[in-house]
Amino acid sequence: MDELVKLVSVKTGLSEEMSKVAVETVISHLKDKLPAPLASQVDAALGGGGAAGGIANMAKGLFD
Repeated sequence: MDELVKLVSVKTGLSEEMSKVAVETVISHLKDKLPAPLASQVDAALGGGGAAGGIANMAKGLFD
């Protein structure tokens, strides 16, 4: 998740603290709206080192 926070910070100009709040807010909202099996996959992806990098890489396209 740290990589994603840094990416949001760089792309938006927000501080890392504010970027962390933004990322946590979006993740929380996604987990609330997704079906339980998908929400647990979000947790797993963010908890695992390799998968979190994958999420950060996917998110890069959102800011280009």
